[in-house]
Amino acid sequence: MSLSVAILAGGLATRLRPLTEKVPKSLLEVAGQPFAVHQIELLKEHRLTQIVFCAGHLGEKIQTELGDGQRWGVNLSYVFDGSQLLGTGGALRRALPFLGDAFFVVYGDSYLECDYPRIERAFGECGKQGLMTVFRNENQWDRSNVLFSNGSILRYDKRHPTDDMRHIDYGLGILKAEVLKRYPEESVLDLATIYQRLVSEGQLAGYEVAHRFYEIGSLAGLQETRDYLTAKSRSNALTLR
Repeated sequence: MSLSVAILAGGLATRLRPLTEKVPKSLLEVAGQPFAVHQIELLKEHRLTQIVFCAGHLGEKIQTELGDGQRWGVNLSYVFDGSQLLGTGGALRRALPFLGDAFFVVYGDSYLECDYPRIERAFGECGKQGLMTVFRNENQWDRSNVLFSNGSILRYDKRHPTDDMRHIDYGLGILKAEVLKRYPEESVLDLATIYQRLVSEGQLAGYEVAHRFYEIGSLAGLQETRDYLTAKSRSNALTLR
């Protein structure tokens, strides 16, 4: 059985305002349907069917729109931040009862076409507590923030990237639940802090992917992703004829 997937969908999406004042980022229309549906369909293609939305801002609308996931043949669960925003790491800590002993984690604004089963196998073989997928970005689509060499993550820093960093956090990782259990319940915590601690302990494996990422975290990224998924949908329709 494949791992469960935590989708981090709790941010305020301030870079997308006014689009996200009344609509959560996950439900923004992309190529004719809510972005979250594209994520669900992609995960289903890779037989990842246990999906947990870690929701915050307007999160109840995500649950109302997507329901239990049965229309896509998946099982959707929802965990909400509550009155206090917990951050990406804190949201994962709260969601642990739904996630199992290890799980994928993906950002709610990312569309990532990669070999999920192979990444899961790599995690099982690495013997470490976490895995981060990386992409050789060369500052092309965003600022590179990972120093990756010979299959190892040597340094990761989103806030203070250095010129020797050629790779970027691709947006998909795997964590063992025990990593989160080291932090108190209801912790306000960033996922980047968790990754950095694992790097310092030599417990974060790296996996390099070849296909670029798409994201809707900015207006430019939203338009680019709309264009890409619209073209992909048209191509798929032609193939089916």
